[in-house]
Amino acid sequence: MPSVAALAYRAARPALFSVGGGDAEAAHKWTMGRLETIDRHRPLRALTRSVCRPVSDPVSMFGVQLANRVGLAAGMAKNGEALRAWPALGFGFAEIGTVTWHAQPGNDTPRLFRLPASRAVINRMGFNNHGARALAARLRRYGDSAAALRERLGYPLGISLGKSKITPVEDAVGDYVSSLRAIRDLASYVAINVSSPNTPGLRSLQDKGFLDELVAELRDESRGVPLLVKIAPDLTHGAVDDVLDVCRERGVAGIIATNTTIGRDGIAPAERALADEAGGLSGAPLTVLARDIVRYLRAQVGSDLPIIGVGGIGSADDALAMVDAGADLVQLYSSLIFRGPAVVSETAQALKDRTA
Repeated sequence: MPSVAALAYRAARPALFSVGGGDAEAAHKWTMGRLETIDRHRPLRALTRSVCRPVSDPVSMFGVQLANRVGLAAGMAKNGEALRAWPALGFGFAEIGTVTWHAQPGNDTPRLFRLPASRAVINRMGFNNHGARALAARLRRYGDSAAALRERLGYPLGISLGKSKITPVEDAVGDYVSSLRAIRDLASYVAINVSSPNTPGLRSLQDKGFLDELVAELRDESRGVPLLVKIAPDLTHGAVDDVLDVCRERGVAGIIATNTTIGRDGIAPAERALADEAGGLSGAPLTVLARDIVRYLRAQVGSDLPIIGVGGIGSADDALAMVDAGADLVQLYSSLIFRGPAVVSETAQALKDRTA
């Protein structure tokens, strides 16, 4: 029997998809506005909790205590919006950003496209955000340290870092380091995003030489904050091996697999026209690709490195398959668009039951 949250979202989705004349980014902004309202008002947070029924499943990973195994993926709350709404929806942790050192508007609109028949999204947002200093100032309203934020919010915050578009690739290390210095005291962990397809030259930072220099500098500046590397699903096994060499050598705390894909497999025939839109593809077409990367990663690292599986997790069954492939935790984003918040607690409960 569908939950109250599932039934409510099923009824509301047609209206949500019509916001802004069907513009996906307009719907995103409208949704974030409603979540900000929940964040500000305790009675609304309590009501949201009663409907969404968050699952308590405490687990420790890379030295961080999580409320459950299901996290919000980066990209939804780029500027740290609605921080008290995410646990009410059932998330056990949240990754905010991706944030860059320089504030930037992102790419030209339209830049976000829903593909309902494919249960997929194409985005070329381009790290639109207010910058690392603005994010740090916003977070300090809730607490002046990662521990204080964890206590105040009830879950840990990861922060995803990316390269500013105006910064040349050869100066990328300094750009990331500046961002890290701004937010390191506020993050429970930091994700090094070198895998978005929407910032020119960014994916070249996954090359072994670049990545080694970047991670080494960030490790020196981290003050002990766990560093995780987020990789693309389009890497060859040889390229994945290079990333893992760096991670082992530099003491990276974990891997996030994966970001969006530049491939276009899995798009429904009725939506093939959208395949020509530039950007990263997420959602159901990424399910098997991301799972296969996680499976390969786990075979290479054994139990040495935690893995967060993300990409194409549209149901509890998808999450269980991702865990079976080797993921320790999962993150959701696109499934929220097509299934609503019910998918969060359903997934968290399934993972809790599996590990009980």
